Amino acid sequence: MTAQREPTTLIHRPRILERFVWADLFPLAQPVEVELGSGDGSFLVEHARRHPERNFVGVERLLGRLRKLDRKGLRAGLRNLRLIRLEAAYLVEYLLPAGSVHALHLYFPDPWPKRRHRRHRLVNESFVDAVGGALVPGGTVYLRTDDADYFGLMQAVFGHNTAFAETETPAALRAIETDFERDFHAQGKATRHAAYRRC
Repeated sequence: MTAQREPTTLIHRPRILERFVWADLFPLAQPVEVELGSGDGSFLVEHARRHPERNFVGVERLLGRLRKLDRKGLRAGLRNLRLIRLEAAYLVEYLLPAGSVHALHLYFPDPWPKRRHRRHRLVNESFVDAVGGALVPGGTVYLRTDDADYFGLMQAVFGHNTAFAETETPAALRAIETDFERDFHAQGKATRHAAYRRC
């Protein structure tokens, strides 16, 4: 008798050299949204709960956070949620099928505030090119940060890329806060947001 596998939203991939096939990951063929750096899952679980007509992938590097998010997704009964432990830049460049993602969410990435560390920032020209390749025409990348300098960089690299046009973040989407965002607002700190649509 074979042991039954525990329910999970985690994507178990023996190889990370092949792009996702969405039909292999989700029971329904629906538009896909991806969150890079899902934290404790506050945003992703709520957004997925409100939109059963879409599929969601959460990307997180820290295993403890990923397991916590997995439990939240299972408790909420979300059949449209999948999670993977991987570096965000690698996933965007090598695993997302070209022209297949309807929305990409990047909220409060590490700002690497010291000048000598800024080369480690996720958002740069090559990242923007990779995002453009992954998004469907008309797909949108949504950005949030508390760091003014990093926000300026985000605006510059997306704004100067001719594949993107600045757009508005819907109010309903802005209303769903991340765990970092709640903490910043509780401390009276301002947060910044922007959105860019693939032309």
